[in-house]
Amino acid sequence: MDTRPAPIVDSPYLRSLIAGGLAGTTVDVSLFPLDTLKTRLQSANGFRAAGGFRGVYNGIGSAVVGSAPGAALFFVTYEGVKAQLAAGGGKEAGPGAHMLAASLGEIAACAVRVPTEVVKQRAQAGQYPSSMKALTSILSQRATHGTRHLWRELYRGWSITVMREVPFTVIQFPLWEGMKAWSLRRRKQQNPLSNGLTTGAAESAIYGSISGAVAAGLTTPLDVLKTRLMLAKERESVMSITTRVWRDEGGRAFFSGLGPRTMWISIGGAVFLGSYQWASNLLAGR
Repeated sequence: MDTRPAPIVDSPYLRSLIAGGLAGTTVDVSLFPLDTLKTRLQSANGFRAAGGFRGVYNGIGSAVVGSAPGAALFFVTYEGVKAQLAAGGGKEAGPGAHMLAASLGEIAACAVRVPTEVVKQRAQAGQYPSSMKALTSILSQRATHGTRHLWRELYRGWSITVMREVPFTVIQFPLWEGMKAWSLRRRKQQNPLSNGLTTGAAESAIYGSISGAVAAGLTTPLDVLKTRLMLAKERESVMSITTRVWRDEGGRAFFSGLGPRTMWISIGGAVFLGSYQWASNLLAGR
């Protein structure tokens, strides 16, 4: 007799949508001050000029608005692509499937994440006192520069954000999935008669923290370039910013904010993937 509780939400896609939105909001709001400090360390104006330790919640409005839909889009795409690839192969999805699913998920999420990041980082770096002021300034440019310019400004840094996020998830998610699969195999070996094994929230949080820290450290140079591109007063190419940073500040500048970024994403990986696993298990009745 099956004594497991019935799922609260039957559709796996709806579960991913709800759990992803909850996870995204939880991590972005709880760790926002660390994200602000990282942004200021990477600012071309320097940490003090960008605000130092003052007003570390500047820009949180855009994070609150953009976190849930961005994370929900990611997980719906990720879980959907992963399920399709597994169904096509007739077995559990492997690292290659996780890489492809995570890459497509990040591209989908960037439709929301990039405008959110542009507004958020301008407030964080002290260019505007709040997210609303930063957004209003961008929207006001439509009257003088046209709609096309408005969209280009909102999506400034799209290419470098995708270039940062895709390598990040290609590292993080196969590691996270691999550690979860290893744990389930080990538990199955210890108890061969057990059925319906699943990864718990605490375990998922630990694996999320480890995989997030590794991915964060390796992709910091791309994050520095993304921050500089979004904070620039005029549009510039990735190549011109890369060349100028290397020429004027040296190679060490590409690892500005490494400590806060790694710490933030390590903690964030635990909160994000732990809360996602908890919500997903709850909604699935596991």
